[in-house]
Amino acid sequence: MDLYPAIDLRGGRCVRLFQGDFSQETVYDDDPVARALQFEAAGAPWIHVVDLDGSRGQGTNREIVTAIADAVSVPVQTGGGVRDGSLLDDGVARIVLGSMAVSDRAGTAALIEAYPGRVAVGLDHWEGEVRVGGWEEGGGVQLLDAVAWPELAGAAAIVVTAITTDATLAGPDLEGLRAVQEATGVPLIASGGVGTLEHLRVLRDELDPAGVIVGKAIYEQAFTVAEAVAACRR
Repeated sequence: MDLYPAIDLRGGRCVRLFQGDFSQETVYDDDPVARALQFEAAGAPWIHVVDLDGSRGQGTNREIVTAIADAVSVPVQTGGGVRDGSLLDDGVARIVLGSMAVSDRAGTAALIEAYPGRVAVGLDHWEGEVRVGGWEEGGGVQLLDAVAWPELAGAAAIVVTAITTDATLAGPDLEGLRAVQEATGVPLIASGGVGTLEHLRVLRDELDPAGVIVGKAIYEQAFTVAEAVAACRR
């Protein structure tokens, strides 16, 4: 299970939102590139970057995303308003398609085919309903229906966030994540809720997904990146 420490960008800064609520924002860092370099130095095998402004169609942090990809030697995975493969040509290792995966399944399938192993799909849900547009709109589809769409079968991974757990530190949605694993053969990256090293160990031992995204727990110093990397290993 790979650790993906998260850098969520809003207005050029590293922030975290409580349960995806843009009115409940905490700013953690004014230098996302330096933060990414810290994550790399601590042993993170990946870095996960989200452009929150891009996810809402309200600006972009693209220059910072590409600056992070240029600065670190570990692969960078990024999502938030992504609708084409241009970031893959600018140094990003993997893109995550969120709203597009729901609104344009054919286009999503075409990108997955065009960039083998480099296109993931993000399915973020509130109590089972996939949400889009920066988590602010209902997608009109249930998570377990979406993960079974044939257009997504060749994705590098499916990133699943239970929004109700995100930034709560209360633990991941093990039951929901297990249901996703049973519904698809695409590798799973779990996101949301991790607050302790024990949460990581339980996730590893019970589900062993391909990866886990951790944000707030690292910024709040519940544990270090190095400790989290170790907890992700068997």
